[in-house]
This record gives sequence, C-alpha cells and structure tokens, in this order.
Amino acid sequence: MASTQLSRDAYDRLKAELDDLTTRGRTEIAQLIERAREMGDLSENGDYHAAKDDQGKMEARIRQLQAMLKNAEIVDPASAAGAVAAGSIVTIRYEGDDDTERYLLGSIEERRDGLSVISPGSPLGQSLMGRKTGDVVEYEAPGGTLKVEVVAVDV
Repeated sequence: MASTQLSRDAYDRLKAELDDLTTRGRTEIAQLIERAREMGDLSENGDYHAAKDDQGKMEARIRQLQAMLKNAEIVDPASAAGAVAAGSIVTIRYEGDDDTERYLLGSIEERRDGLSVISPGSPLGQSLMGRKTGDVVEYEAPGGTLKVEVVAVDV
C-alpha cells in the first residue's frame, strides 16, 4: 500500500480517533448489543440489528485508520520554502478564468476550513507539487489539457 502523507496535526488527530474507537467505542457498542439481546427474539429486534450495523461501520473505520497510520508519512509543508507540497493550501486560476480557487493539497483526512482537497496523486496534484507562486502548469483532464496558474501557496 502506498504511503499517505499527513501533517503532524492530522496524524495525531487520526491516532486519537483510533484510540477512542478501539477503547470507548468498542465498549459502548458491546453494551448496546448486550442490551438489545436482552430484549428477546433477535430476528425481529431492530435495536440489535442497528447496533450490529454500527459495529460493522466502526470496525471498518478502525481498519481504515490502522492501515492509514501504519503507512503514514509525516510531512511539514512549511519546510517546502514557498513551493507546493502535501499539506499546502494552494490558490490557482485556470487559464481564461478571472476567478481563483483555493484547495488543500493532501489526503482527504487533512480537510479543514471548508477547503476542497486535491490529492497529490491526482493529475492536477502531481502537476502542482514543487511549483511556486507564478508558475503555470498543464495537466491532462478527462476533457483535455488544462493550464493552471499558481496564484499563492500557503501553509
């Protein structure tokens, strides 16, 4: 599995979520399932089925977090010296457009401040990596080649 680039804050937040789910979360789900079992016939017990469904979703999230954290690479966007890096907030302008758009370049788990996220592995993300303010890049989109100007790079 490829590594996931995360900021230290995102890594710590995801680690805390994993710790919470594997301790408090599992205990609470087990208690809900036990209470639902005490109600009798499991085949028609909505509380039991809902608790088991919640347990399945929680265990899937635990597996996802474990895999992500196991393969995590901690990055510091501030060390990129003004260049676009994982964890950077980049403002771009498409060729022929007057409006700018702001994105967070990184894992979806990094999302913050209501910003949309661009994956570093996407065509646009790959073309932006290492670029600086004023650079113009091209990338292949499903509709053809697009040009984008890097207007600003923030951490």
